[in-house]
Amino acid sequence: MPSPVPATDTTPSEKRFLGQPRALAHLFGVEMWERFSFYGMQGILLIYLYFSVTKGGLGLDEAVAGGIVGAYGGSVYLSTILGAWLADRLFGSERVLFASAIVIVAGHLALALLPGVVGVAVGLVLVALGSGGLKANATAVVGTLYSEDDTRRDAGFSLFYLGINLGSFFGPLLTGLLQKSAGFHWGFGLAAVGMTAGLIQYSFGRRELPDSARAVPNPLPRSRYPLFAGIAVGAVAVIAVLVLTGVIRADNLASIVIVCALGATIAYFAVILASRHIDQVERSRVWAFVPLFVTSVAFWSLYQQQFTVLTVYSDKRLDRSILGFEMPISAVQSINPVFIIVLSGVFAALWTRLGARQPSTPAKFALGTALMGGAFLLFLPFANGGEGSTPLLAIVGILFVFTVAELLLSPIGLSAATKLAPARFKTQMVALFFLSISLGTAISGWLVQFYDPTNEVPYFTVLGLIAIVVGVGLGLSVKPVLKLMKGVS
Repeated sequence: MPSPVPATDTTPSEKRFLGQPRALAHLFGVEMWERFSFYGMQGILLIYLYFSVTKGGLGLDEAVAGGIVGAYGGSVYLSTILGAWLADRLFGSERVLFASAIVIVAGHLALALLPGVVGVAVGLVLVALGSGGLKANATAVVGTLYSEDDTRRDAGFSLFYLGINLGSFFGPLLTGLLQKSAGFHWGFGLAAVGMTAGLIQYSFGRRELPDSARAVPNPLPRSRYPLFAGIAVGAVAVIAVLVLTGVIRADNLASIVIVCALGATIAYFAVILASRHIDQVERSRVWAFVPLFVTSVAFWSLYQQQFTVLTVYSDKRLDRSILGFEMPISAVQSINPVFIIVLSGVFAALWTRLGARQPSTPAKFALGTALMGGAFLLFLPFANGGEGSTPLLAIVGILFVFTVAELLLSPIGLSAATKLAPARFKTQMVALFFLSISLGTAISGWLVQFYDPTNEVPYFTVLGLIAIVVGVGLGLSVKPVLKLMKGVS
């Protein structure tokens, strides 16, 4: 086995995996299988919650079910804080990534094997914790493969994003087909098989990652271990009491996650900005991340409605017939990944060819968010229709715009988080980006209560215009944001 090449020694001439460091292939693989299981399960989760018992579901109210899905999705990204802290203070990113993959497998097995509400509760908690730990640390480990001035970084993250979307395509499609033919628990079981495959694949390739992926950048003093252990036990106890006393309920989960994500965001920015271990340049770059964060929240609060409002829309409004075959509801969620698979390479090649001439990070964020708002306005010609009134081709076109917007913001946001991060907060800055997704995802679930299938025009119009205004606002602020970024673009 060849020794790993440190990030500082990586040069454009060392073409190993599609022009990138070979170690990217292992991270590409584990993230692909994790997304297969994650989106495969999530593709059938909402309909499992609100389908009647006679159809194999739990029979919950649609608004409550949508709130649970939004809260769960938000919790996944909220738990990246824990995964990032464990990496930066105790174990290093690579070790946390490996342990998180094991937890995810256990969560999917719980959903597949445990019945009813118990299986949902245990499974979603484990998957949320494991996915949060894996996501922040997989991204951080990808960042260790490149030196700060390596122009392949954005292209590498775009290819990494391709792996994510290969899993995102096959997951909802295959689990949906199995759910439709054999039942929900068989679909959940396929997600468990997929994640197990990812864990096995990664266990063989993890040795090729650079030593920097296992480094602990800001070790926690052993004298403080008891304090943080006590905090962890106390937090679990408080959550248990709140659940048992009815303060935390199924119908308010999304609101609780929103409050927690806001609190965590404020606390995280405050801790990093107040740290004595960062210099003036690093502090300025963290301030530059604030408008990117706000814009990202606006983007994800619309984009993540693929798994809430769009799922309900696909069930009740969309004509899903293709040559006499009715595609599963969850299969609609495989449309976006198809475009990602096709366009990721195009965007990676575009950024590589443009090099230093490519648009800046805030300019990409601004355009992506404005396009996302425009995608919501594209629903208007089909609003307020009857059952099966929206042609499948219309949703395909709208999701194409979703995809272009996503590629302008999501992989660029991951890359920006690693570029703007202070040396002692590498993984935790990635967690901050995921916090924006957490907040946006929870908001997407909370917004379900305002979606009225009989009067959709106000819903799509207001949300679309808000996103466009946010995007234009950042576009007008590109120069001051770049000034704060201190040479990072």
